[in-house]
Amino acid sequence: MPIVFIILIVLIAIVLVKSIKVVKQSEVYIIERLGKFHKAADAGLTLIIPFIDTVRSIVSLKQQTMDVQPQEVITSDNVTITIDTVVFYKVVDPAKAVYEIQSLKKGIEYLSITTIRDIVGKMELDETFSSRDSINSKLKTILDEATDPWGCKVDRVEIKDITPPPDIKDAMEKQMNAERNKRALILQAEGERQSAITLAEGRKEAAILDAEADRESKIRRATGEADAIRQVAAAKAKEIQMVYDAIKESDPDEKLVQLKSLEALEEVAKGDANKIFIPFEATSALGSLGALSDVVKDKKKTKQKNERKTEDVDEVLTSAHLKSNKSQIVSPKQDDEDDDDDIMN
Repeated sequence: MPIVFIILIVLIAIVLVKSIKVVKQSEVYIIERLGKFHKAADAGLTLIIPFIDTVRSIVSLKQQTMDVQPQEVITSDNVTITIDTVVFYKVVDPAKAVYEIQSLKKGIEYLSITTIRDIVGKMELDETFSSRDSINSKLKTILDEATDPWGCKVDRVEIKDITPPPDIKDAMEKQMNAERNKRALILQAEGERQSAITLAEGRKEAAILDAEADRESKIRRATGEADAIRQVAAAKAKEIQMVYDAIKESDPDEKLVQLKSLEALEEVAKGDANKIFIPFEATSALGSLGALSDVVKDKKKTKQKNERKTEDVDEVLTSAHLKSNKSQIVSPKQDDEDDDDDIMN
């Protein structure tokens, strides 16, 4: 009897263990009853009927990552490159993920490989490097639509690396170096051009400033010279006015004026000119001088003869007023007659 009781207790314990299932958070149990889908048990305590209900699969609801093996892809310009891809996905319908496909992971992997080859095969090599975002977006859209019947949602697809062949890589490096050298030369030429423009503008501004300074200097010099001329002219005018006032105050007589005219004529005769024009006023002064010489001849009649006295007076006049053997004294009337003779000849 005690043995039967013990066996019964053991059987009850086994049934309880088989009947009670504890589902963890972010997990779902797919339960089948007699080989047919019964329910999807969420997190918590779940009771099943032993030997009738079974747990077919445990599905995780967490976001999962799948590293797709690097694949060789041929671009449209016949270059073979290696692409390494990572897919981020999450199960949204556990029943479909279990019953609609044999292996969800392998299905996503194979689908990713074929899609990558299809997308990249339509691009050139340079375009693949510059269009990673576009490739990722196309991969995500295609994989999300293809895995929707499997109860899976593709959140992101990222290309980790694109590796070209070694010879293409060397050629690309050489091309990059050439491009960098080209940009360096362009920047250097642009710098030299800008420097030349700046220097030319500097020289232009300097020349303009020099011209303005020269112009201002000439204007100021001319202004100074004009002021000096005006001051000299004013001084001369003042001097003439003073002389005129002094002469006017002295009230000179006619003989004094004639003598001063003869003195001025003497200064004029000292020049290099061969001919001198004597105004009519000077000829009257000479006439008065001739009268004066007659008076002197009368006083000296006792000492010398008349003819001798006349020659002496002429010599005195010649030496006093002309003082030059080359100078000739002519009156305006006589000069006009000489000019008429020259025209007639």
